[in-house]
Amino acid sequence: MSSRYQQPLGKSKSAIKAIASLVSNTFSSQFARKFVSFFLAGALISVTMAACTATTNPNSGSPDASKKDVELTLVSFAVTKQAHEVIIPKFVEKWQKEQNQKVTFKQSYGGSGSQTRAVIDGLEADIVHLALAADTTKIEKAGLIDKGWEQEYPNEGIVSKSVPVIVTRDGNPKNIKDWSDLEKEGVSLITADPKTSGVARWNFLALWNAAFKKGGSDEKALEALTKVYTNVPILTKDAREATDAFFKQGQGDALINYENEIILASQKGTKVNYVIPEVNFSIDNPIAVVDKNVAKHGTKEVAEAFVKFLYSPEAQTEFAKVGFRPVDETVAKEKQFVELYPVVKNLSTVKDLGGWDAINKKFFADGAAFDQIQAKIKR
Repeated sequence: MSSRYQQPLGKSKSAIKAIASLVSNTFSSQFARKFVSFFLAGALISVTMAACTATTNPNSGSPDASKKDVELTLVSFAVTKQAHEVIIPKFVEKWQKEQNQKVTFKQSYGGSGSQTRAVIDGLEADIVHLALAADTTKIEKAGLIDKGWEQEYPNEGIVSKSVPVIVTRDGNPKNIKDWSDLEKEGVSLITADPKTSGVARWNFLALWNAAFKKGGSDEKALEALTKVYTNVPILTKDAREATDAFFKQGQGDALINYENEIILASQKGTKVNYVIPEVNFSIDNPIAVVDKNVAKHGTKEVAEAFVKFLYSPEAQTEFAKVGFRPVDETVAKEKQFVELYPVVKNLSTVKDLGGWDAINKKFFADGAAFDQIQAKIKR
């Protein structure tokens, strides 16, 4: 017991003796003496307990012990790595300062489709930042994420955005200016596999959207995309491998990839020539807490705080610096980013194609449009 409670305790004992004397004067029998004895014992116990309780009261002025360290596992698609590696230390510092708790992160990056399967198969992610909402929905359907996750955060859970672009060789010797130029014979195109890469699905949707608007029918769009994918020598596993194949290995005349991936390559010193087609598709990347896992790990509070931090101007600025279009309007309006991210005049969205359930059924399910294209070119 703390010494600062000795004086109050002494005063309490004196008060008790005074009460006891009064009772003794009133009752002179043996019964009275027994009553006084029990009264003294009970009163002393009560005072002692009160004093001991006061020493552990969080409002008593004694310092709280630091919270137990916590570890979060973030699973994300490949091209977010540079952004998260800058953002995470900022959150860790902020949380330590405000909550007096140390947070460490395990991080896993790869193709969005592959990452989704890994989480469903047992990779215990606390947070998933994936390339498309359809992948997050798969984890929800596996019973790991609660329904309604899209409504828990701003922009229906979308925390990063981009658009597909066409990268060309120096001087653009094949004169590639639009999606339809990728159909031409003699043009070698590098892109990832929609079966394993979320980025590649966005690429496919951008191609299909443009071809449909130009040709006016699914048949015309299927014909156009068959020509495009005939020009693809190899489908890489994810966007990062596609970028490496084009820049490091010198494969292909053109590359379809995220605008953010190309901006990042340029920032690292790679000379990049690219065009942003005016008819394009909005790439929307969602964030979600994996409810079943955070409940198991006891990390819900910290995981939710990190997700909210990703929407802050501070974090959105870091996303924008490495090529992602900000979802925060105040950041998007900054001069440096207005110049970096030109407005796309004709930008379609997932909703325009009926949502992810309809998209997956029509384009990416077994036997759907992408498989039909691969069968036609006998890949």
